Amino acid sequence: MSLLKENAIESIIHNHVAVITMNNPPANTWTETSLNQLKQLVCSLNQNKDVYALVITGQGEKFFSAGADLKLFASGDKTVAFDMARCFGEAFETLSSFRGVSIAAINGYAMGGGLEVALACDIRIAEQQAVMALPEAKVGLLPCAGGTQNLTLLVGEGWAKRIILCGERVTADHALTIRLVEEVVQQGKALETAILLAESVANQSPSSVTACKTLIQHTRTAPLQYGLMKERELFVNLFDTEDQAEGVQAFLEKRKPNWKNQ
Repeated sequence: MSLLKENAIESIIHNHVAVITMNNPPANTWTETSLNQLKQLVCSLNQNKDVYALVITGQGEKFFSAGADLKLFASGDKTVAFDMARCFGEAFETLSSFRGVSIAAINGYAMGGGLEVALACDIRIAEQQAVMALPEAKVGLLPCAGGTQNLTLLVGEGWAKRIILCGERVTADHALTIRLVEEVVQQGKALETAILLAESVANQSPSSVTACKTLIQHTRTAPLQYGLMKERELFVNLFDTEDQAEGVQAFLEKRKPNWKNQ
């Protein structure tokens, strides 16, 4: 087990899973520094072949993350706005491109950029008391870290407009109904549940996981015919990896595979 603490971002790696904790009391808000730290951390995890999945959660019992600190925008300085938008975009797009599986353990309020970081993950698990919203329009702003795009992909245009344009807050149970989250658990159980799911990724070939995730995310922008062609291409490419031979051989020998994760 290793521990990395970088101000408002903490990370523990254990059993092939990196657990990232947003720790900026009282509401785990994002700053330019913490966004850059998240980007750098995910980049380093991409290079760590022992890490197959990551889980991100918030410190404490009330907030997953309340997003950006609005005091940053009180001056109306467009330079500050540009810099923060860039930092948000780079951090969350890096998270979305993580080669393994990313899971958000939503343990409280996920507002604005706090919800957007969850939207950048592959899977979302919310505790029953969690509340989610993208309230930027209430203060004359808009979600600039993928919120308008990723939310619409998950819940459809109608619900995205209700949440963003009408300022509607969503409870955990409601989020499950509209497919904003994949699972709802009891209070205090999101992190435990997310880690168990993340650990199951080790049963899969890391090479296969990366290829499959690439194909799934291609459906957001590429036509079906391209995806079908790319699917066959990446399938054949897996035969260049040690994982392919190891996976088949381990199955035939009725043993656990020893992934190389090239």
